[in-house]
Amino acid sequence: MDNLTKEERHWNMSRVRASGTEFEKTIFKELRARGLSFQTNYTRVIGKPDIAKPKEKKAIFLHSDFWHGWQFPRWQKKLPNRFWREKIRKNRARDRKVLRILRGSGWRVMVVWEHSLKRNQESCVEKMAEFLRSS
Repeated sequence: MDNLTKEERHWNMSRVRASGTEFEKTIFKELRARGLSFQTNYTRVIGKPDIAKPKEKKAIFLHSDFWHGWQFPRWQKKLPNRFWREKIRKNRARDRKVLRILRGSGWRVMVVWEHSLKRNQESCVEKMAEFLRSS
């Protein structure tokens, strides 16, 4: 059973930033230092890509391992209650739907996972830059 009250869940979630994090700002700065221009948190398409070049129909999503459920089946049982398991399941389902819709409407989409960026930020940023530069 869910051990958290609605107020406790809201309070915990309200402390998590959806955009404008230091992590994002670092990536944006690195890409701009490579001479790239793009829009951030683009709201005119489904999913609100973290990085977008709308005229070229390119989108990059920066996925945190926890909130987007990297290898979720391996660690879901460690979550304290059903609320959090359902939250991550819904996030993963929404991510799949967003990618399907964007790709179906002609967008090229790249997903970059937090663990990859932590392992080798320079390489990941360069791959994102190549993706944004490519035709």
